[in-house]
Amino acid sequence: MFSGVIRAFLNASRRQKQVVLILSDLVMLFSACWMALSLRLGEIWLPITQYWIPCLLVPLISVPVMAKMGLYRAVIRYMSHTTLWVSVKAVTISVLIWTAVIMLLQVQVPVPRSVLFIYWFTAVPLVAGSRLYARWLIRHWLSAGRRRYAEAPAVVLFGAGSAGTQLASALSHSVEMSPVAFIDDDPQKQGTEIAGLRVYALDALPDLIERYGVESVLLSISSLSRSERRIMVERIDAYPVSVKVVPGVAELASGEIDVSDIRDVDVVDLLGRDAVEPNEALLSACIGGQVVMVTGAGGSIGSELCRQIIRLQPRALVLFELSEYGLYAIEGELRTQAEALGVQLLPVLGSVQDQAHLEQVMRHYGVNTVYHAAAYKHVPIVEFNMAAGLRNNVLGTLRTAEAAIASGVRNFVLISTDKAVRPTNVMGASKRLAEMVLQALSEREQHAGHPIRFAMVRFGNVLGSSGSVIPLFRRQIEAGGPVTVTHPEITRYFMTIPEAAALVIQAGSMGNSGDVFVLDMGKPVKIVDLAREMIRLAGLRVRDETCPDGDIEIHFTGLRPGEKLYEELLIGGDVKGTDHPMIMRASEEMLSWQQLVPVLEQLEHCTGRWQHEKMRELLLSTVNGYRPESEIVDLLCKEESVDSLVEKAV
Repeated sequence: MFSGVIRAFLNASRRQKQVVLILSDLVMLFSACWMALSLRLGEIWLPITQYWIPCLLVPLISVPVMAKMGLYRAVIRYMSHTTLWVSVKAVTISVLIWTAVIMLLQVQVPVPRSVLFIYWFTAVPLVAGSRLYARWLIRHWLSAGRRRYAEAPAVVLFGAGSAGTQLASALSHSVEMSPVAFIDDDPQKQGTEIAGLRVYALDALPDLIERYGVESVLLSISSLSRSERRIMVERIDAYPVSVKVVPGVAELASGEIDVSDIRDVDVVDLLGRDAVEPNEALLSACIGGQVVMVTGAGGSIGSELCRQIIRLQPRALVLFELSEYGLYAIEGELRTQAEALGVQLLPVLGSVQDQAHLEQVMRHYGVNTVYHAAAYKHVPIVEFNMAAGLRNNVLGTLRTAEAAIASGVRNFVLISTDKAVRPTNVMGASKRLAEMVLQALSEREQHAGHPIRFAMVRFGNVLGSSGSVIPLFRRQIEAGGPVTVTHPEITRYFMTIPEAAALVIQAGSMGNSGDVFVLDMGKPVKIVDLAREMIRLAGLRVRDETCPDGDIEIHFTGLRPGEKLYEELLIGGDVKGTDHPMIMRASEEMLSWQQLVPVLEQLEHCTGRWQHEKMRELLLSTVNGYRPESEIVDLLCKEESVDSLVEKAV
């Protein structure tokens, strides 16, 4: 019955709710005046018989005052604690008016002055308390209904500050999550109640998990740096809960972000360093007001380059991509933003191996800067497709660079990789050879007096890219495991895609033509530690010898074709700093253009005829430190059967 009354009230119209509030205030204020007189006179019935006029005047005066001050406009379930202060002011003003009216009317039986004070102390709790209690009652009923009908998962909020309070308020109206408590490190807050939730220390989390069935902990501290977030997650790691974050608590409370935007803390949030503020002058030097072209615009790095470039407001952005779907996706994503910023967006389908087409596009649109991100980068795939990998990565870079030279492009930036350093696979060797092509072209063009500037930017793995292990591990965890790692000792450098793209843009704006830039990738990370961290972040346990009852097992599958245990960023030891603390300049050996031309001619000849043995010989003789470790290339050179190749590839 009680639930039915609340449901009926919530379903009533706005006007009907206001009528209910006014009627309840009329009754409460009349009762408050009666109680004040009864307490003063020591008699229950006397006030009704002798003081009925003052008792009737109280609600008739107070309700219009309260209406004027907005107490009937506020929505009960969203009322804040400022309601208390408004109620105090409304009651105080109404008492003063009531006193003046009684004096003007000169009622036959004078009202004792002490009654005014007793009435004030009685009316304030009734007016303010009734509203706050009604708010609590409605929210409690709604919360109970969500848990009963929607089975909203219970969550704990870590951080009972202003951001946490806003988050709790926003979640109180959500059907996706049900907040049950706060956790905070401040001893002064522990044991108190904030926004209707009790505050506990972190060591109370096991009890909260058992009592409420808590599934997740939400980080409700605004502006956490990556290192601070990592520390907090490590503290919660010991408990069987997932950790979630909100893009912006203030935006959530204001309605700009929905509760559905709350997501699990991803390993991407924890790896790497805290972001370094970009150098705005370097960012815009080769972009602002110019025509910029990105090859491989639909790829992981290429698309992020496009997102950041468009914010720097070039005159036009040429999206050059071989994949129709990739081009469609990035063009659709950027179209609205381009129109808002007044940037001309030019989607172009084409191959980086088609020099004539590239030159036509660059000349027609007047391209000033090229970011060459188009490449085949999946190590085992390129290992199995040696000819295609070399044509695309080496000859495609050559064709694009020659087209840029012929078209008068001023800046050309190659996206390279740490796998180009002492490569053990075809992909790494192809990228090092592409670097050598640009180094040789740079020397050639400088001697010819042409102004084009070539730069190469070398970095490691980017988190969340199409070739990253992160999406693979995530799918394996969602499927219940096992998580597959190639080797227990394999390590990699990692960087987020936005950070890598921003540093590429800045590196491409500094130095001299032919410079090879190396990004500071921080400390290398063991892939098996990465897998363990992702399992823990999902609220699960790793199943191993120390924890046989765990949820997900890690399997070691062996190194893939051409895969290295450790990656390097430098071939030689000669490295210098730059104006940016996270960008270094490397001095690498190179061949002159005259020395490289016959190599490229032979490469084009043998890739067109699938002469794998000659391709390998060219790489061995040209790329310093190339040590092929994959049996796939051996089998290709021996022209083994398809069955043998597939077996080795798998």
